[in-house]
Amino acid sequence: MDKNYYDILGVSKTASQDEIKSAYKKLAFKYHPDHNPGDEAAADKFKEINEAYQVLGDEKKRAQYDNPTQSFFGGEGGGFSGFGGFSGFGEGGGSIFDNIFNFFGGGTSKAQGRDIQVRVTLSFEEAAFGTAKEVAVTRTEPCSACGGTGAKNGTEFTKCSNCNGSGKVRFVQNTPYGQMASERVCPKCGGKGKIIKESCPKCMGKAYVRANTKLKLTFPPLMDNGQVVSVRGEGDKVSGGVPGDLIVAITVTPHKLFTRKGADLYMTYPITVIQALIGDKVKVPALKGDPVSMSIPEGTLSTTTIKLKGAGVDLGRRKGDMYVKLIVDMPKSLSREQKDKIKELGEMFKDSQFESVRSFNRK
Repeated sequence: MDKNYYDILGVSKTASQDEIKSAYKKLAFKYHPDHNPGDEAAADKFKEINEAYQVLGDEKKRAQYDNPTQSFFGGEGGGFSGFGGFSGFGEGGGSIFDNIFNFFGGGTSKAQGRDIQVRVTLSFEEAAFGTAKEVAVTRTEPCSACGGTGAKNGTEFTKCSNCNGSGKVRFVQNTPYGQMASERVCPKCGGKGKIIKESCPKCMGKAYVRANTKLKLTFPPLMDNGQVVSVRGEGDKVSGGVPGDLIVAITVTPHKLFTRKGADLYMTYPITVIQALIGDKVKVPALKGDPVSMSIPEGTLSTTTIKLKGAGVDLGRRKGDMYVKLIVDMPKSLSREQKDKIKELGEMFKDSQFESVRSFNRK
């Protein structure tokens, strides 16, 4: 039975993209391998959650998932894309027909390498504008000494006599539907088509070794803290099979001044009570480039937010906005002379100039 991605993320079929994203973040954090070391069930759940979000988090893929028959019969989805390559029938990219053969005892399903999980930390700026980073991973790779053959020097082997070097054997089975023919992995050579005469001393004939390697990954703009991305085929490699994926969990370091939502920036900016009373023109910091001009209206109240259009994350054709929350800062440790002058100034104000006080007194 196909997986129900909505049930996996715990959302309804009418959930918004924000609701799907929020549910995904909570579950990914809960089941991430870093928080559940050695727990294979949690690792499988984490992979399942990531798989569900890859579909439901993309509006086009979600539409095809919600209407699979339209894609199957050559609708807007085209080909078989509505079924995600029939992924519900098994791993390793095998076709639906491979699985039918499996049902009757045959099988050409390929081995599937394990997924690898890593955590990558991005600075606030890197996450906003995108970046490329080298990421160190430890994974299973073909042995360099034998070229992934398992034989000493990559030459100490002979052709398998059972499959004649093809790695597969033909299999015929009688079923209620007649004879079903399929191909199986050769049991003698394990699908390699070769029999090792002398094993490679480095990998001991296994053909694969654990190796440390560095991958250069490109991270797109507007990455979020807690986001999880999958890099296809960069996990463990397997002989004659499909490599696993590299699962990357993103940590974004906080900024001293800004927070971000999409391409929009948010910051808190303190102003003096004098600036709040009579207004002012100031320069506020930008995430990148020169400071931005901002006008403070006279009579500004604390927590007033000013929107600076286009002053957010600049991605060329797309520019976010900056939202500046003003906090009125009151002076401390007033001298007697300052207090006297403030009292003198206060006597010059009329009650009608204090709108909130006047409204409260009316109530």
